[in-house]
Amino acid sequence: MRQTKARWNFILWNETIGFTFLIALSWLVEWLHIPHLIFGEPFTPNWHRAILRTIVMLMIWLWVHLVTKRLLKRLHHLEKFLLVCSWCRKVSHHDEWLTMEKYFDSKFATHTSHGMCPECVKNELKGIKPKERW
Repeated sequence: MRQTKARWNFILWNETIGFTFLIALSWLVEWLHIPHLIFGEPFTPNWHRAILRTIVMLMIWLWVHLVTKRLLKRLHHLEKFLLVCSWCRKVSHHDEWLTMEKYFDSKFATHTSHGMCPECVKNELKGIKPKERW
């Protein structure tokens, strides 16, 4: 969980740094007279425009920040699910497909054994094959 929070913070801080850079750039445009220097426009600083740009960028940052945080929570929730192949019942673990036995042995250091649940025992006694039940 600690590593997940660190990744979340890294992503959210990068977003914040990017938006801070854009806000600083919008203020530098007014302060350093960049349109005057590049395009030769007459210099008329417009601080109201810079304030309005800042407010708009802060609102966009807030929206992006909240959506990203929500998506990261959802992704973390989905990562908790164990991905099992519906055909062969192998388990996905670190981009490798392992049998259930190998997965439990590697993940939990738990040895496995085989048996039959009561429902399968009844079906076996009735002569119903496993593939017929799917």
